[in-house]
Amino acid sequence: MMKQFVFTAVALAGVVAASPAAAQGGCSRELLDGIAGDWVSAVEKGSGFELDLGEWVDFQANLEIGFMGEFLDTPRQVDWRQALLDTTSCKVMVESVILDEAEPMVLSTVLTNGFFGVSPISNIVTKQGDWQFNAAATAQHAQAEDWAPIPEGQRATRDELLAVTNAYLDRLGDSSVQVPWADGCVRIDAGVPIASCEAGLTGNVAAADRQYTVDDVLGAVNVQLRLGEQRRAGSITLRIEDGKVRYVHTIANCGGEADCGLPQTS
Repeated sequence: MMKQFVFTAVALAGVVAASPAAAQGGCSRELLDGIAGDWVSAVEKGSGFELDLGEWVDFQANLEIGFMGEFLDTPRQVDWRQALLDTTSCKVMVESVILDEAEPMVLSTVLTNGFFGVSPISNIVTKQGDWQFNAAATAQHAQAEDWAPIPEGQRATRDELLAVTNAYLDRLGDSSVQVPWADGCVRIDAGVPIASCEAGLTGNVAAADRQYTVDDVLGAVNVQLRLGEQRRAGSITLRIEDGKVRYVHTIANCGGEADCGLPQTS
């Protein structure tokens, strides 16, 4: 039967999302890496048929109910990508950059493997006009980073990674929160590199509705969330080494509002 790209109401979304990873006993890195590759193929071919989808797909665009066909409407070359594989939750987050001169983009896409195929999918898209957007700079600086697997025996637990991540997110809204920074920590704020990760954090940006993807092998956590008073869709990815934040990537979709109401960093 032809797969249908149908978006569900909240009630049905809850049912589909409840094809729980826990009930499956987790997923292998090989399976999740394959899903990441399928997503990249779907973007590059402009076709959701590259994905192993169920008949019903819960798709969110910038944290709102959306339609997959509106995004996968044309082939787009993916020029850089990084995948986080969460074997506990059966989720993969693909951070990717599209350098097409006509419409460059930076994406944060979370795909969950359920009993009946890949669903739900949450796709955050940033383009020109979004907060500090610069796709070329994002790719340039991200490629220079070292995201090699953490050696076995030196890997933090899932709870330890989440504790550091939440300290960082809490710091966005409260300047009194202490974050363990690694020497040489670098933030990429939508393409703008910040040499000191503490610099420019005003302490007045709420980080709400946090949804986590945790990769203990890479020492990395992605959080899709709502940022600031306007609750703009955002994505924050952290690399954590020896219990300290080494890299931070942040993007935010402004929904047409200049700079999302967020502070500028430089």
